[in-house]
Order: sequence, then structure tokens, then C-alpha cells
Amino acid sequence: MKKWLFGLLVLILAASVAACGNKEESSGGSSDNGDKTEEIKIGSIIDASGSAAPLGKPEEETIKMIIDEVNDQGGIDGKKIKLISIDSKSDQNEAVLGMKKLIEQEKVTAIVGGTISGNSLAMIPLAEKAQVPYISLAASKQINNPDDNSPREWTFKTAQGDDVVIPKLLEYLEGKNLKKVAWLSVANSYGTSGHEEFEKLKGDYGIESVIEEEFEATVNDAKSMLTRVKKANPEAIIVWGTAQESAVVTKNIREIGLDVPIIESHGIGTKEFIELAGDAANGVIFPAGKLLVVDELDDSDQQKEELKKFKTSYENKFDKAASTFGGHAYDGIYILLNALEEAGADKDKLREALESTKGFVGISGVFNMEADDHNGLKSDSLTMIEIKDGEWKKGE
Repeated sequence: MKKWLFGLLVLILAASVAACGNKEESSGGSSDNGDKTEEIKIGSIIDASGSAAPLGKPEEETIKMIIDEVNDQGGIDGKKIKLISIDSKSDQNEAVLGMKKLIEQEKVTAIVGGTISGNSLAMIPLAEKAQVPYISLAASKQINNPDDNSPREWTFKTAQGDDVVIPKLLEYLEGKNLKKVAWLSVANSYGTSGHEEFEKLKGDYGIESVIEEEFEATVNDAKSMLTRVKKANPEAIIVWGTAQESAVVTKNIREIGLDVPIIESHGIGTKEFIELAGDAANGVIFPAGKLLVVDELDDSDQQKEELKKFKTSYENKFDKAASTFGGHAYDGIYILLNALEEAGADKDKLREALESTKGFVGISGVFNMEADDHNGLKSDSLTMIEIKDGEWKKGE
């Protein structure tokens, strides 16, 4: 009897072990019938800290906000989005290492990020070689179209490029009859790219640069440079940089008594610029996306509803003003999600879907991409903005 009972217990135990072994492990959520649901793994590389953090932090926050919202709604075709977010710390080497990790170790389907142009340009060769769709959030024309005849295959961009912004800036100067200008640009890829476009186009608008100077991204006093600028007697000064360094130069312009119009790049479209520049920010004019002046837009503007939706969502969640840089991230992540919904996670099909983006009403503009235009924005994506009493106002 004891032997019989022992044998029965062995059989029961064996059956139990076999049953456990047949249960499927699941990750990323599962359906009611126990089937495994795959995740779609994407990466982001953002300058959430360091000198570019005023641009990068709202980008990081926006991406995470949107991914959480999409996953709460069931993901893409029932698949949750797994986001692997890397802080590149405003450092080019960190950006490159982040790109290598996402491609080689994490094997992501696509990558969104690159807060500043230099970091984006450094990451691009890795994405192109690995044939991984990459959507940059930085501005330089060199990112998606290094020359007019050979656009990059796997790289896309959501920020307005120099080829869109510089004509808008020159058109403003021409309209105000400001012909003799000083050109001051940050000494990095963003400044170089802007300067190249300015040099190429200024003659078409009758603009002459009476002096051209560069300043470092780490500048804390530009007065010696500006003394030379003052002697050149420009009718206006163009400052081409991003929030932190441009704020220093702007303050110094007013401190040495240069009382001429200051026109800047879209790189200053964050409240941090106003805080850093103080009273010197008042009167500054720059071309930027419409988000900053959404309440002044006509109701017929096709972007207005989307702009207000993003502004409300972001400000309710983070209790601070939405910025155009968060808008670049909003556009990048939604353009990617739309392409994933259309094409799935196959990289070749995904690239084709991104390239076929048409009529996407975003924060930076209305996107219409082509094989030879992986940005898809025109000058109507910009408006001239003036800072008055520390606030953004639609320029005249």
C-alpha cells in the first residue's frame, strides 16, 4: 500500500511540474488568452542636463508624457511602447555612446532625439550605417540634407532648418529696411550652419554684413567682441545661438550702449532666455514656431487646435510654460507613432512611412515630407515674435 501511494504521489508531482512548464512567460502585457504581446522598443537621446538643458528637458518630458498616454490607451495595435531614454548631458561623446547603446545593445526600432545640432550630426553616421530610422529634434540643415543633391536616407528632422529660418529673418530685415547688419553666431555646428545659409542668401535681400564674429557656447562676457561690433556701426545685430549663450551676448549688447534692433534665431524660444537676459530681452525679435503666441492666432489657423492641446497637456502636467523645443519632440514622437501604426516595426517599411508623412499638423508646423525633404516644413511654419515686458508677442 505504501509503495502504491508513493508511486501515485510521484505521478501527481510529475504532472504538476509538466503543467507549470507549459505556461508561457509574458512581457509587455498579455491578452486574456495568455498570448504574449510584443513590445515596440524605441529610444530617445536628449540633453536633459548640461548647457542645453533649457532645450532638452522639455523635450524629454514631452516624449515621456506622450508615451505614457499612448500606452495607457493600449499602445500601437495592442503593443506597448517601451521607451529607453538616455540623457546625453549636452556632450557629443555621450550622445554617440548613447546611440551605440540603443542600436547595438537595446536593438531599438527607431530613435528620436538630438537636442542640439552638433550632437545630432555626430550620431547620424551610426544611424545611417545601421539603417535605423532616426528623427532629430535639432535645427541645422546639415542634419537631414548635407547638400542639396544628397539627402540622408534614414535621418529625419522636426525643427525648422536654417534653410527655412534664415529666409524669414532676411525677409524681416528687408521689410524694415535694415540693410547693414552685424552677424554674431555661436562657434559650433548650429552657428556654422546658420552662417552658411545667411552668407548664401543675404545678397538676394540686399543685406550686407558690416562685421561678422563668433562667440563660444560657454561665453560669460562678450564685451570685447561687441566693442568691435559697435565701431562697425550696424543698423541691426543678428545673434545666432541658443538660450544660454545668446542671453549673455544680448545683455552685453545693451550694457555697452548698443541701441539697435536685435534679431535672434529660433534657438532662444524658451522662457530661460528671458530669465537669463532679464530686461535686455525686451525688444528682441526672432522667428519661431507659433506655439509661443498661440492665443494671438486667428481661429482659422489649422495649427491652433493642436497647439492649444499640447500647451494645456504639458502645462497641466509639469506646471511650467510649454516651449517650442518640447514641440519639436511632440512632432517627432507622433510622426514616429503614426508611421509605426501604418508600417509596423519593420525598419525598411517604417522609413518609407516616415518619408511619406503628409499633412501632419504638428507644433512646429504642417509637415509634408518627400524623398528629398526629410523635414517637410516651409516658411509658413514660422512667425516673427517680439519679447515685450518679459512675454512673447506676435511681431509686426
